[in-house]
Amino acid sequence: MTILVTGAAGFIGNAVALRLLERGDRVIGLDNLNPYYDVNLKKARLERLAGFAKSGQFTFCHVDLIHRESVSQLFADFLPRRVVHLAAQAGVRYSLENPLAYIDSNIVGFAHILEACRHHQIEHLVYASTSSVYGANRKLPFSVQDSANHPLSLYAATKKANELMAHTYSYLYNLPTTGLRFFTVYGPWGRPDMALFKFTKAILNNDPLPVFNYGRHQRDFTYIDDIVEGVVKVLDHPATANPHWNPENPDPSTSLAPWRLYNIGAHRPVELLRYIELLETYLGKKATLNLLPLQPGDVPDTYADVEALRADTGYEPTTPVEVGVRRFVDWYCEFYQIKL
Repeated sequence: MTILVTGAAGFIGNAVALRLLERGDRVIGLDNLNPYYDVNLKKARLERLAGFAKSGQFTFCHVDLIHRESVSQLFADFLPRRVVHLAAQAGVRYSLENPLAYIDSNIVGFAHILEACRHHQIEHLVYASTSSVYGANRKLPFSVQDSANHPLSLYAATKKANELMAHTYSYLYNLPTTGLRFFTVYGPWGRPDMALFKFTKAILNNDPLPVFNYGRHQRDFTYIDDIVEGVVKVLDHPATANPHWNPENPDPSTSLAPWRLYNIGAHRPVELLRYIELLETYLGKKATLNLLPLQPGDVPDTYADVEALRADTGYEPTTPVEVGVRRFVDWYCEFYQIKL
């Protein structure tokens, strides 16, 4: 099967592309290689796919989603059957500084993907949403049955908009779409703007760690391999209409259209201070903590109810945070040639 993976040089997109290639699919990888974080890391991720590129199983396309004609031409040239859309402007805090970047990539770019899927009879579009859509919600664990109408950052708002846009296309054009609300993904080859990467660098450099909410955050840290397992399982399980959907008591996660939403997380939240303790143990150094109040746009706690995903696909996260953080530290030291 030919599958388009957008964000193929990104953290999750690259790992998903690798898994699909390893099982024998042909993958078309799209990325604009923007400088939001180190482009060299993105290029190093793409090098992991170089062997598949030489054999013709993987093709990389340097394309920006904002360019509608380029996106449309890519679909026409390669005729993918399914799409995993993971390209986006990520980051809650950056959305406070540069909101229009999120409109361009996450709204306009997503519209271009939807239009291309519509015109090329795509069998299934799986796209990235985020746990941030739960925003001001405080009932834990977060469930796809809960309302998610009070986002606290523009990043979250654009992802909620993606869910609504996808529903419209599913309803009007019978396009099967599934949105995945990711919960704090971490692991080797991760993003430098995320906590694990920043904390590791700070500890090794003897710099103070900015710890928001005075370290009382709890996050449903989810290891990259568990995320990839879930994405692939969902891709192989195209969304269908819910024949029991009741417009007088609407289910927020299904529809009379072929549209679905799932949480994808570890289902075991970890306090941020515990996360830091593990880093200290594996790095063999103590951290200096700079305890700060809650950052605008952040939510205090996240905790995923993944029962719907488990019931429909057999998804089962298996990597405890103790193992995941250890693997990240090993990768980080190898990649940056650091001896502990």
